Amino acid sequence: MKYTLNVNGQSQTVDVAPDTPMLWVLRDTLNLTGTKFGCGLGQCGACTIHVGGIPMRSCMLPVSTAVGMKLTTIEGLSPTGEHPLQKTWCDGDVPQCGYCQSGQIMTAAALLASNSQPTDDEINGAMAGNLCRCGTYTRIREGIKRAAAMAAPSA
Repeated sequence: MKYTLNVNGQSQTVDVAPDTPMLWVLRDTLNLTGTKFGCGLGQCGACTIHVGGIPMRSCMLPVSTAVGMKLTTIEGLSPTGEHPLQKTWCDGDVPQCGYCQSGQIMTAAALLASNSQPTDDEINGAMAGNLCRCGTYTRIREGIKRAAAMAAPSA
């Protein structure tokens, strides 16, 4: 079946089965490979995208339910890498292997969009569902705090 999707602000038509997870539509059909396959069960967060600004696991989202929704991947967060999280991730050497980091950044971006100055507890709570096999959780939290500081208006 054909589905027209709004991905990163662009209208994209795909011809896939209705139960195809958005993860595979993004990676295999649209060649947006920044969204990673981690567990396929919605438990690790590597495949996190924004659906209407809300972080969701793309491995659990059938394409047929994504029609009419605004989908944003890591490629659409800032194509030039200028988002404060992308900058602090690079400047602060946040990732180790980097595999989970697009999901980490997408979850963190949704947090900062709803809470521009989160506390450590709020960061920990928002990020709890994103797993990092390398254990860079402290650097992830610090990267989020630095991004929040970058985005904060100057007094």
